Amino acid sequence: MKFSYAMLPDYPLTESIASIRLADELGFHAVYAADETWHKDMWLLFAAAAGQTRQIRMGPSLSPVVLREPTLIAQSLATLDELSGGRAEGVLSCGNFGLLAQYGVDWTRIKPLSRTKEALHVVRTLLDDGAITHRGEFYTYDGLFTFARPVQEKLPVLLGAMRGPKSFEAAGELSDGCHHALSYTREAYDYAVRHIRAGAEKAGKDWRSLDIGAWIVFATGPDSAAAKEAARSMVGIYASSMPEEQLVRNGVDPAELKPIIDAIGAGDLARGIELTTPDITERLSVAGTPEECLEKIQRDIAPSGVNHIISAITDRSLVKAFTGRDLDGVAGADTQLRLIAEKIMPAFR
Repeated sequence: MKFSYAMLPDYPLTESIASIRLADELGFHAVYAADETWHKDMWLLFAAAAGQTRQIRMGPSLSPVVLREPTLIAQSLATLDELSGGRAEGVLSCGNFGLLAQYGVDWTRIKPLSRTKEALHVVRTLLDDGAITHRGEFYTYDGLFTFARPVQEKLPVLLGAMRGPKSFEAAGELSDGCHHALSYTREAYDYAVRHIRAGAEKAGKDWRSLDIGAWIVFATGPDSAAAKEAARSMVGIYASSMPEEQLVRNGVDPAELKPIIDAIGAGDLARGIELTTPDITERLSVAGTPEECLEKIQRDIAPSGVNHIISAITDRSLVKAFTGRDLDGVAGADTQLRLIAEKIMPAFR
């Protein structure tokens, strides 16, 4: 089992770089960030961090192929790969539907899966060949080339998937794996892995060789109640991007979550947090002491075949930035990284 750190690049940049250095020293597989306008630019952040780290891999999880043109994603990945000495990788998807709406893009009208599959072909081709001629449904190029070349023989490019089943199958068949965000039950992961495996087998690949990542809202610390309260502050914000099918697979009735999502959508974060019960928090996060978090990972996530835990760490600073709540007793991101390395990772070696 690999362990990685998913950061929202909203901290002071010197703090983010220091946390990446710490994750590198602690043996984390990778650090990922969202390639979204809402946050500081992850490409510049990782370019700065590349020269201050030795082993940790880095890249977007995920980069949106609607808002960022696929050839520019390939160019950035190849450049980051050279800067890091062959440690770049990337996850692609259509993008965050909430962010797309703010750009006036209706995701129901843009064929998200077909677009993402074609974008994957474009990125893979430009990374592998350095040039592309292509006439597709969404993208067209005539002899486009780049001098940005990766150091790795094959830079990993994965797909992000949440709804399924076709998106999971596409990830298994066409890419180097799948990062599945915001699921917490054995049912949800059995579903995802079953379809990832079907896609891999269709392509004649061993599904166990793929990177199958669980991207989870995560908060830990010695004070269980404080960690769970931090997660409660963020669960509704994250859950607003979950499709109804995924909510059901995670034991949540979409009607149960609708008042929370409506409040957050109207800008009333305080009301959204108030409506987020401890029970919903428990179902839609991994939070508590390191021992509690380990138990949930071992019980509900690892048995499905997931081989990569990607912890979207929620700490006091992040909660305050997003919600204005200042929570005492919540461990900082660096403390949580250390606890994961000391108390959770050894159980999977």
